[in-house]
Amino acid sequence: SSHEHKLNFKKSKEACLSYIQDAMLQKQWKRAAEFLTFYVESLEKDYSREPIGPSEMIWRIGTEILCHHPHSNMKEFNCFIEQMKTLGVKRYLKVCLEHVFHLLCNGQIDEAYQNLSLAESWRFGEQTAIQDKEMKLIQAYRALLDYYSWSKQKNILSEHGKCLDGFADLSVEQEMHSYFRKAAVNLKEIIKIPGVWDLFVKCYVDLLEFYGDHNEACQVLNEYAYNSKFPANPNAHVYLYQFLKRQGESKKSLISALKILHDIVPSHELMIDFNTMLQKSKKRKKRRLGLEVIFAALDYAGWKENVKAWSCLARQVKQIVISEKHLDWIKQEWNSRKDWWPAFHFSRYLAKRNWQENKSLSYEKALVAGILLGKDCKYFKYVSHQGCKAQVKKFRMLKKFVNRHNPVYLRISG
Repeated sequence: SSHEHKLNFKKSKEACLSYIQDAMLQKQWKRAAEFLTFYVESLEKDYSREPIGPSEMIWRIGTEILCHHPHSNMKEFNCFIEQMKTLGVKRYLKVCLEHVFHLLCNGQIDEAYQNLSLAESWRFGEQTAIQDKEMKLIQAYRALLDYYSWSKQKNILSEHGKCLDGFADLSVEQEMHSYFRKAAVNLKEIIKIPGVWDLFVKCYVDLLEFYGDHNEACQVLNEYAYNSKFPANPNAHVYLYQFLKRQGESKKSLISALKILHDIVPSHELMIDFNTMLQKSKKRKKRRLGLEVIFAALDYAGWKENVKAWSCLARQVKQIVISEKHLDWIKQEWNSRKDWWPAFHFSRYLAKRNWQENKSLSYEKALVAGILLGKDCKYFKYVSHQGCKAQVKKFRMLKKFVNRHNPVYLRISG
């Protein structure tokens, strides 16, 4: 019967897709390609309507297979993609973008630019308005390639400018400025749309800085970092901080940018810079924040062997202990960590490993361990013993310092 035929056809089609998926998961690309061929042939007899059209299924699966197939080449890939463009008008621009990415990954910059230009001129009735977001992406990526060309011309001008005659020099500069205008217009438009546009923002700011438009660059970065319509993005604050630093802005501005970054990503590598600036401040509140920042960073496994971080903490803790002022700061930070930091940072195993691999790290950690856990701490005892045994002067001084200030440990531990 017709119903039974349709049911069997549906089952065989689903089974074929299952085989394709299984082959792809096992990276059996030849086998996957064979099953995809069967699937495409079977679709010629399929008159059903499904939520996801078969052309999209073929596009996504076929692209993945061609990207990994051992005998695949760019000619075949380009041919396949061109067929996919004609099969689905609703997905035309998405397919174009994927094609461009593949060309770029294979170093075909000019071909990618040409494809973007063709896609930008594409029009298809109401579909043009529906795919407005994709069209903006097409324009934005073309702007990135314009920026790339601008950058190349800039390098030619800076590296070989002296070798060029006046006419050639002027020609390169004019071409460079032409690329600047084309890139700037589209980059400016795309970064107005709420979203994560890191690469586009960096390129646009680079263009603005080169031509001395620092006010516009600052405005763009502030908008990207602080506009509530944009998603929370640590990189936005990193870019703003780096720009402010390049412009020689005040420490107050730099601290403000890094404070928000700390709230979002307390383990960011810039927390070393943040801590250093805070420690140099004359304001007690900022020095207190500096201690909080470095303790928070060392809560993360990626910082466990960061010598700079342990040095920052050791220096501040030592200053507090010597002055005997603000011991409550250390106590407040230690109270929430004393149950897990000893095993996380100060075990005997870590003491042995740190001593063997990095004596500078073991010294800084031993100082912190001795103050926080006292002279009987396993980490401190092992490292100080090895240091004294090796007759290294600074380790003898370390042992004396911790022994002399052991009462501080009692006050911190409560």
